[in-house]
Amino acid sequence: MTIRMIAKLAAGTALASLAAGHAIAQDNSVEVLHWWTAGGEAAALNVLKENLEAQGITWNDMPVAGGAGGNAMTALRARVTAGDSPTAVQMLGFDIRDWAELGVVGNLNDLAEEEGWEAVIPAALQDFSRYDGQWIAAPVNVHSTNWLWINGDAFQAYGGGEPQSLDELYAMLDAFEEQGITPLAHGGQAWQDTTMWENVVLAVGGIDFYRDAIIDANADALSSDTMREVFDHMTRLAGYFDPNFSGRDWNLASAMVIEGDAGAQQMGDWAKGEFLRADLTPGEDFMCMRFPGTQGNVLFNSDQFVMFEVGEGARDAQLAMASAVMDPAFQVAFNTVKGSVPARTDIDDTEFDACGKQGMAELAEAAANDTLAGSLAHGHAQPAAVQEAFFDVVTQHLNGQISTDEALERLPQAIAAAQ
Repeated sequence: MTIRMIAKLAAGTALASLAAGHAIAQDNSVEVLHWWTAGGEAAALNVLKENLEAQGITWNDMPVAGGAGGNAMTALRARVTAGDSPTAVQMLGFDIRDWAELGVVGNLNDLAEEEGWEAVIPAALQDFSRYDGQWIAAPVNVHSTNWLWINGDAFQAYGGGEPQSLDELYAMLDAFEEQGITPLAHGGQAWQDTTMWENVVLAVGGIDFYRDAIIDANADALSSDTMREVFDHMTRLAGYFDPNFSGRDWNLASAMVIEGDAGAQQMGDWAKGEFLRADLTPGEDFMCMRFPGTQGNVLFNSDQFVMFEVGEGARDAQLAMASAVMDPAFQVAFNTVKGSVPARTDIDDTEFDACGKQGMAELAEAAANDTLAGSLAHGHAQPAAVQEAFFDVVTQHLNGQISTDEALERLPQAIAAAQ
C-alpha cells in the first residue's frame, strides 16, 4: 500500500466517523505513541503524563522500544493504514515532513498564535514544526549528539585535562585501558555507529565539511582524503570497544560507564538522564564534555510531538497536550530530567545542572555563530532513505566488513542511489 493510499484511507475513515451522528462525544484522553522506554526517558515522559492528569486528561501510553524511532514509525504506519491514528506521536526531523506530506496531521495554528510560539522557537526547529505554513508539532526539546560522557573516578585517575583533540582523546582512552576497564563503551547498532561517525566527521573536517559531506551529500567530499581520515579514525576508535559491543542498547553502554566498567561513552545528551537516575552528580561522579575536536559546534535533533487528525471530540484534549508540551514550567521539568535543553529560547537556566547550563549556552552560541547543524544519525540532515544508505556503509566499515578504500567508493554510490 502506497503512502497516498494510506492518506486516502485515513481521511475516508475520519469522514465516516463524522457522518455516524450529529452528537460529538467528548474524549478526555490522549493516546501517545513514543519510544521513550529507557529509564531516564520514561521518567522524563512521566512529567508530561502528570501534567495532563492534573487537568483531568487520561494518558493512554503506546510505547514502542527502539532508540532511534524506526520501530515506532512502523507501528504508526499500521495505525494510520487502519484509519486509527494516535493523538500524538513522538517524531524526529524528516519523518515529520514525510507524514505532513500525507495530509494526516493536525493544525495547531490557532494555539501557536495565541501562545506566541513563533517568537520563542528557534528557526531551525520551526523548519520541522511547521509544514506549508501550518504548525503541526510541538517541540519538546533540543538534543545535541556531539557529547562525551566519562566516569568520574576513571577521569580523576587519568589525571589529565579534558581532551581537546582526537589525539588527546586517544591518550585518555589508553589511560583507561591501563586502568583495566573498557576504554570506550559502545552499542553496535547502526544509529549508534553513525552518531559516533558524524562526530568524527565534524572533528576532522569542521562544520563546513560536515555540511558539504552530510547535508549536501557532495560526492567529492564523500570520497575525499578528509573522509578517508574519518574512516581511519573510526577503525582506531573501534579498537577501544569491548568484544561484546554488537547489538548493545545505548543505555546499557551508559550503564557500563556509570558502574565503572568503562571509561567513556560517545552519545547524545539523553545519556545524562541515565547518570542522573543513578544519583550521580555531573562534574563529580561523571563528566560531560563536547566530543574532542567539535567544540564550538552543535549537532542537534529535536523531539517533537506531531499531532494527528482526530475527531472533534478528541480535539480539546489534543490541544491541551500541545499547550502542556510548550508550557515553560513543563519544558524546565522535562529537560532537567531528560538531559536535553528546552525548545523555547526564553527559559532561564537556573534550575539546570552544570551539563544543562553548558548545553544551553553552547546551543545559543552555535545558533548565533551559524555552527548549528542537524544530526544525520537522528533524522535532521537527510531523509530516511539517504540516512539508511549512510548507515549501511558506516556500520559495514565499523564492523570490518569493508575496508576504508571500499567505504570511500561505496559511500557516494550508495547516497546517489538513495536520492
